[in-house]
Amino acid sequence: MVRKSLRHRLHVQLEPAAWGYGLSPVNWVLCILILLSFIGAILETEPSISDGQEQLIRVLEVAFSSVFMLEYLLRVWVCVEDGRYRHPLAGRLRYLVTPAALIDLVAVLPLLVGVVGTESLMLRFVRLLRIARLAQFGKLSRSVHYLLAAIVSRRYELSISVVVAAMMIVLASIMLYWVEKDVQPEAFGSIPRAMWWAIITFTTVGYGDVYPVTQLGRLFAALSALASVAMVAMPTGIMAAAFSDAMQRGRHELDDPVKLPGSYLDKNSQKQRSRR
Repeated sequence: MVRKSLRHRLHVQLEPAAWGYGLSPVNWVLCILILLSFIGAILETEPSISDGQEQLIRVLEVAFSSVFMLEYLLRVWVCVEDGRYRHPLAGRLRYLVTPAALIDLVAVLPLLVGVVGTESLMLRFVRLLRIARLAQFGKLSRSVHYLLAAIVSRRYELSISVVVAAMMIVLASIMLYWVEKDVQPEAFGSIPRAMWWAIITFTTVGYGDVYPVTQLGRLFAALSALASVAMVAMPTGIMAAAFSDAMQRGRHELDDPVKLPGSYLDKNSQKQRSRR
């Protein structure tokens, strides 16, 4: 009985769905450790920081991986508390092949294969995905859900802006190809080559590696630069409206979260009513 109670308490702490709203204290600690591990992997690529600190880096990586290994084993142990994996053996095997469990497994692969340091860099970067896995319930998931819903509701406007942007880029590429192809064949000798300049110009990046040198080419480039302002403003305005809608839905949730259809609290309340 004590063992079952301990397993249940660990399940509530480790599984976001079992906790219900937000992140449990254990998952908060895990998120912090994931971020620290991710930051350490980034700093490790800077020679001025990592040179001479190889032993410390190895110790820290082993420590992080050991914590994630312990967490992984505990999740496998407590997964039978979930009704989907109730069977002690078959349920655990079924849990091991779920996307969430596979992401957790990647987090401990450096320790399992005995590889640390730069060789395991990409595996350690994957750990950042675990934050999204841990925060799949609670405020974050609902906010992301509302934002995606708002964007989907404006998919037609976004599609039109994408088509208009593509047409403007192609038109600018054709104009610069026509004007500059004889003067700068390396940069504007074909429409695909000119399209590199057009994309850089319309996205306002402006590398400056290629640019028109003829008077007519500069005129077309100036018109393209002015048109790029409108091109960037269109999707920006649409996205701003989508963010506004997401914020409004978030405020309604805070006012009455139980009545919000599809929310976790709404589903939880329905389960409680059905049990009664």
